[in-house]
Amino acid sequence: MVKWSDFERAAIQDIFSKINYDVVGSAALSRCLIVYPWTQRYFGSFGNLYNAAAITSNPKVAAHGKVIMAGLEKALKNMDDIKTTYKDLSVLHSEKLQVDPDNFNLLGDCLTIVVAGQLGAAFTPEVQGAFQKFLAVVVASLRKQYH
Repeated sequence: MVKWSDFERAAIQDIFSKINYDVVGSAALSRCLIVYPWTQRYFGSFGNLYNAAAITSNPKVAAHGKVIMAGLEKALKNMDDIKTTYKDLSVLHSEKLQVDPDNFNLLGDCLTIVVAGQLGAAFTPEVQGAFQKFLAVVVASLRKQYH
């Protein structure tokens, strides 16, 4: 079980209260697909992902960005037991979708960049540390089924 300090809980809650889920989810997934083009192999049904403009304007990418943010909100609401909360997602991604688990880290890095851009100076090193701890727990929970 992860131990969260009062500051970490407050910082993570504050981040999610300030960001626009639709914008952040789409931007983070788009960034991941552009910067790490090999991640596109999991999105073959999304149609045109041939260049950055196609990716950022793709409605299926935007829709899946919302799904990702909804998943993160679920983790936010269950911070004391994210592994159990993500059990089914872990099984889905490992057994059915067969996603390379390293891609979760790549997406987390892209999400951090997008959140930092949205929050600006409010995204202090301490706040970033809390956010990255949260993402590390999410990633570990998604990877659980792989072990």
